[in-house]
Amino acid sequence: MAHRPRVNIAILGDGGWGTTLAIHLAQLGHRPRLWGAFPDYVKVLQRRRENPKFLLGIAIPKTVQITADLAAAASADILVLAVPSQHLRGVLRRLRRVRRPARQRIISVAKGIERRTLKCMSEVVRDELGRVPLAVLSGPNIAREIAEGYPANSVIASRDHALARELQQVLMSERLRIYTSTDVTGVELGGALKNPLAIAAGISDGLGFGANTKAALVARGVLEMARLGEAMGARDTTFWGLSGLGDLITTCLSGRNHWLGEQLGRGRSLKAVLASTHMVIEGVETSSAAMALGRRHRVELPIIEQVHAILFRGRPPRKALHALMGRSRKAEST
Repeated sequence: MAHRPRVNIAILGDGGWGTTLAIHLAQLGHRPRLWGAFPDYVKVLQRRRENPKFLLGIAIPKTVQITADLAAAASADILVLAVPSQHLRGVLRRLRRVRRPARQRIISVAKGIERRTLKCMSEVVRDELGRVPLAVLSGPNIAREIAEGYPANSVIASRDHALARELQQVLMSERLRIYTSTDVTGVELGGALKNPLAIAAGISDGLGFGANTKAALVARGVLEMARLGEAMGARDTTFWGLSGLGDLITTCLSGRNHWLGEQLGRGRSLKAVLASTHMVIEGVETSSAAMALGRRHRVELPIIEQVHAILFRGRPPRKALHALMGRSRKAEST
């Protein structure tokens, strides 16, 4: 990659993805700030120079400035929002109370749909911060793999194409290839809806099913995402790209949502599984939000419906499978 100027950039959220992006940016020659909401844990990161909860064994470069001071992080020219989706609005309200640059560019990397409002993260940002220069980043991006330097691809989407190209230049490297898009809705929905579908894939694995079952879940799952996306104004082609099919394949093979599904398939209760981890598993809340969006837009979401029934109505996984397999005959395109 050609030499690039150093940018003033900060990441809000010290989870696995936020920490990975800070490491990635430091490797590109920037001096990013990484903000965490919990001062005691920030002290752990500062002392150990690693994130033991989310990226154990991965060193955080000394050029990453780790802080619990929101005002210091908010002074960046580019602000990356890596806060879990259900907590993003609260952080944004805190952000409104501190001084920020006049033309601060914002990148949302959170994948989810706000439970109460059924809004995507870019809409939540607009609600709280107004019409700021905004882009969203999504794709098949397992944090640890990128932190370890494995090749990966992602998509940055903005309705302002020039902004997307500017941020592409900031983020892209020889190991993380970034594509641009103007379909913000499609990119965000792909990143959110793949999570409950990954829970379905995990349940399939937990039940001991094979590749045929998982392939069917992936193929039919993309159609569910695309149908709802089109109804909400997205382009259907987006869901066959990195932020749709690509991300879905990744999360159906591994990750926290797949893990949760696998545990459910093996007979554990949702309450027990969630109590055993400190990770936020976005697919749980997203299944409820997706069901509500499906009803609002009159779109059928049969796989997500069964996942939701397993999570919240106690439906046994095998009964959910029978409900899917016993649906009325249809053409593949429906």
